[in-house]
Amino acid sequence: MAAVVYTLCALTSLACFVFLLRGWLATRARLLFWSAMCFAAMTVNNFLLVADKLVFPTQVDLSTWRLSAALVAVLLLLFGLIWGEE
Repeated sequence: MAAVVYTLCALTSLACFVFLLRGWLATRARLLFWSAMCFAAMTVNNFLLVADKLVFPTQVDLSTWRLSAALVAVLLLLFGLIWGEE
């Protein structure tokens, strides 16, 4: 059951990234761009979670990489919210 949830979270964040990027390409609104970049980093985070928990459960510890991707995602969105719309 956990495998299904992890995979669906990764695919959902990928879909959000694609839709936000398409919206940005259509309107060129800067906040859409930063939101898309945030979801790109969240997609990386979720795929690393799938790899960490399902593919390499005992061989490799990817928690540092997962947390780094999550930090980058939050920082990208924070940057976009503060400096994106002037």
